[in-house]
Amino acid sequence: MTEFEAFAVELARAAGAASLPLFRTGVAFDDKNEGGVCDPVTRADRDAEAAMRRLIADRYPHHGVVGEEYGEDRPDAEHVWVLDPVDGTRAFVAGLPLWTSLIGLRTAGVPTVGVVAQPYLDEIFVGGPSGARLLRGSQETALRTRACPDLNDAVIATTDPDIFTGAELGAWRQVRAASKLARLGCDAYAYAMLAAGHVDLVAETGLKVWDWTALVPLVEAAGGRITDWLGAAPHDDGRILAVGDAALTDQALVALRRAVV
Repeated sequence: MTEFEAFAVELARAAGAASLPLFRTGVAFDDKNEGGVCDPVTRADRDAEAAMRRLIADRYPHHGVVGEEYGEDRPDAEHVWVLDPVDGTRAFVAGLPLWTSLIGLRTAGVPTVGVVAQPYLDEIFVGGPSGARLLRGSQETALRTRACPDLNDAVIATTDPDIFTGAELGAWRQVRAASKLARLGCDAYAYAMLAAGHVDLVAETGLKVWDWTALVPLVEAAGGRITDWLGAAPHDDGRILAVGDAALTDQALVALRRAVV
């Protein structure tokens, strides 16, 4: 691995060391969206991000950091670490092992290294300049998306159809109706399964920069493609389409782009 890929793995392990002891302990949570749909945050979220920020400050004090829990520090630096310490906090508080830690590195504004880590399963999915791989214990396995050129044969995923509103929901339903099988509730773990060749397409909306930055290098290094709902690079509108086979892009965009334009 490159220097920054190896450091991203180190960050993932530090995040896991902070969050995993609190998993399935009944840890209390606060609601960041009081009065609306529950958006929980726990001590695990805060402690994991704090641990990663300490490592970055010690190793690369000139790098920037953007994190879900503690905001921005030099977001315009040449190298910026983008952190989601516990992506899928709802799964975390429910005791479901589908939450992950997301670590992305943005270089000159472009995502270049991405890690999706699930410490309970001892899985670290890494993507970057040296390729895509799964680290599990002492084992390392190369990752590659699978061929699936027809949406009718595709296994697809989204976190929850309730994230879609209006035309977005209609677009998702059209994509789902054309697919072979749909799975829900996986958060960022669905993108790891796409990189590993088990899922063919993931579509979501409303994602923040810390939700998607790490996903781009992982999906692309494994041979997939990740865009917005118009086929351009992901950006602040938070609409994401990830495919393992690029041939699925245009088929999905037939429905998805109608919800945007």
